Amino acid sequence: IIVDDDDSKIWSLYDAGPRNIRCPLIFLPPVSGTADVFFRQILALTGWGYRVIALQYPVYWDHLEFCDGFRKLLDHLQLDKVHLFGASLGGFLAQKFAEYTHKSPRVHSLILCNSFSDTSIFNQTWTANSFWLMPSFMLKKIVLGNFSSGPVDPMMADAIDFMVDRLESLGQSELASRLTLNCQNSYVEPHKIRDIPVTIMDVFDQSALSTEAKEEMYKLYPNARRAHLKTGGNFPYLCRSAEVNLYVQIHLLQFHGTKYAAIDPSMVSAEELEVQKGSLSLSQEE
Repeated sequence: IIVDDDDSKIWSLYDAGPRNIRCPLIFLPPVSGTADVFFRQILALTGWGYRVIALQYPVYWDHLEFCDGFRKLLDHLQLDKVHLFGASLGGFLAQKFAEYTHKSPRVHSLILCNSFSDTSIFNQTWTANSFWLMPSFMLKKIVLGNFSSGPVDPMMADAIDFMVDRLESLGQSELASRLTLNCQNSYVEPHKIRDIPVTIMDVFDQSALSTEAKEEMYKLYPNARRAHLKTGGNFPYLCRSAEVNLYVQIHLLQFHGTKYAAIDPSMVSAEELEVQKGSLSLSQEE
């Protein structure tokens, strides 16, 4: 889909599930990701009756430009309000978009997975303006430097392989623009989005995010729900998809029965979800 005057800015997306849902859950990928990195969420959640859209953004060089393009995309899809799930950079962009539209809100809730609120944590703000000059292989090296390199379980190894494959599919300008968005000096203004329900999802094992960055997120959203995964690395939505999908459902449960429900009302079974909640708290205690 092209929504900008510039024909080269193409949004790619998977839109799955019941089209009568007017407030779907939209997934925004990390720097290395494409729309299909959320295939496990699309398959599971649409099977339960949710409408899910996974996006891949075109080349944008600053946050304002991205937010403007994303707003036009939502207008094109005729969606007034949406729930956003953002992974890493996707989570930062989701927060910036919520902030950008705070006067006429377009974001009904946020799920922030391994995400951050201030780009200065990467200590790359001074190089952010030169990414566009770098050749593809250098940009890929920068991204791969954040991937886990130690021994991991087979599912995490598969997830890393899949993400490396996706990274290979991105062109120089796509990668350079995402790294620029990831590292150019910017932070989230929490007072503009404090009324939005937030779930912060993160992992306890090694990921690209420092403990300080996680603590900062908790401080920024003191009322947010927290979804902790014992393991999952940088890509829990791939290697720990059952847990991630469950947390997504628990987050969306609070909107069931309202016009902002992301699920087809005929598909809701409260008893079923209660059972799932119980099994999740049990597995966490273990």
